[in-house]
Amino acid sequence: MKKVELVEAVAEKAGLTKADATRAIDATIESIKEALVKGDKVPLVGFGTFAVSKRAAREGRNPRTGETVKIAARNAVSFKAGSALKDAVN
Repeated sequence: MKKVELVEAVAEKAGLTKADATRAIDATIESIKEALVKGDKVPLVGFGTFAVSKRAAREGRNPRTGETVKIAARNAVSFKAGSALKDAVN
C-alpha cells in the first residue's frame, strides 16, 4: 500500500477529506519521528511498538578487497508487531 492509497483509505473510514487525512497521517508520522529522535518508545496498543536501539561500532570486511573496514556506531529504528496485528495477519 502506497501513501496515496493509505490516505484514501483513512479518508473513507474516518469520513475526512483527502487533504485532512493527508495532514493527519503526516502529523502522526512526524510525531512518531520526533519521539524516536528523543529516544522514546512509541507503543501503539494493538498495532506494535517503535523503538530506537543502539548498534555498537564494529569491524567489517570489504567483500571486493577483503580489507578490514571500521563501521561506526549508530542508532537503528526497530518495530515489533503487537499480538493483535500478528493475529490479524495470520
